[in-house]
Amino acid sequence: MKSKILALLGGTLLSASAMAGGYQVNLASQRQIGMGHTGTGIQTGTSSIFFNPGAMSFLRENGVTIGASGIISKIAYRAPEPTATTAAADNPLGTPFSVYAAYNVSEKLTVGLGVYTPFGSTVNWGEDWNGRFALSQLSLEAVFIQPTLSYQITEKLGIGAGLTIATGSVNLQRVLPLQNQDGTEGEIELDGGAKTGFGFNAGIYFEPTEQFSLGLSYRSQVDLSVEEGSVTFTNVPASASANFQPGTQFSAELPLPSTLSLGIGYKPSEQLTLAVDVSRVGWSAYEELRFDFTKPVAGNESSVSGRNYEDAYIYRIGAEYEVSDALALRAGAYLDQTPVQDGYLTPETPDADSRGLSVGLGYRISDNFAVDASFLYINKKERTDAADKSNGIAGTYKSVAYIPGLALTYNF
Repeated sequence: MKSKILALLGGTLLSASAMAGGYQVNLASQRQIGMGHTGTGIQTGTSSIFFNPGAMSFLRENGVTIGASGIISKIAYRAPEPTATTAAADNPLGTPFSVYAAYNVSEKLTVGLGVYTPFGSTVNWGEDWNGRFALSQLSLEAVFIQPTLSYQITEKLGIGAGLTIATGSVNLQRVLPLQNQDGTEGEIELDGGAKTGFGFNAGIYFEPTEQFSLGLSYRSQVDLSVEEGSVTFTNVPASASANFQPGTQFSAELPLPSTLSLGIGYKPSEQLTLAVDVSRVGWSAYEELRFDFTKPVAGNESSVSGRNYEDAYIYRIGAEYEVSDALALRAGAYLDQTPVQDGYLTPETPDADSRGLSVGLGYRISDNFAVDASFLYINKKERTDAADKSNGIAGTYKSVAYIPGLALTYNF
């Protein structure tokens, strides 16, 4: 019983997303979502703070952009034969957001500030499915704050860099494999806020001709750690209470991986912009998930479970067509490879290769105001896994997501 409880604990903290590879959320700008989330090799306005700080120095207007997306996700599960029982996650609406502000200090120097949410999600399997001892509900939030400087070295070349300040929180709930005399099952909740983590973002942007542009950007890994997080036990039978002591705290650490992106832009006409991005995400930093407890839980003071993620690539393509001075139409697509190897699937990250299709539009309301709308559809491949290396739940998982978004920009 003790080993089972610890194994289940080790399989369920700090990773949850049905929207991108691993627990990454690629929803940093409504304009760029409409273009398949490309943006490394083109000028993207204020969101260059995220996509490529080197391009921010090419801005000729000061601006502020506020945007948000609504994630409507569905995850289905089917147990292995012979039971073949099914379950579906009842996930709440996710609302990742982004805020960018850029200001031209001089013709060559631009400063900016970005606040965005590149990692995090929520999954809610409920307390009745057969994997409830592994996970019933998990909420992960990570917010990045990025002050940025960008300098235009020549008319064709710009560089930029910013400090990344990250914070976040996690809440995990699951059922314990313990029953009271009335049949109610025990529960455990882990809740904690992360210590501030630090990293950086840098980029270079080159525009050799009016038709071609290219860029290279890098976002460093940020390690978020939770210390003195609370562990709450409820409905634990008196006979087992010595193994689940009140006042227990936990600590854990989660790497938010680095991303290296190369992008190319091409304008075959004044109205049409094409963009291609390739990104390598450093998921191999996520080797294991370790919990340390201040008091023994089921007789043990720590728990470790393997993750052994692999580095993965994301391939993106997007287009924007300016119908008029006021209206622009957009479309894009991408393939996001999963970093999760066979045997390591878990119910909080039932990951698989993702296919994304997007559309969007931009409308300039006046000289100062513009609005961008986007819609992204994500379809993950159905995946069957034994989950024998991650202490997960064996079975077949299938995830889809519908993500509308809206942003407002004010230029001055």
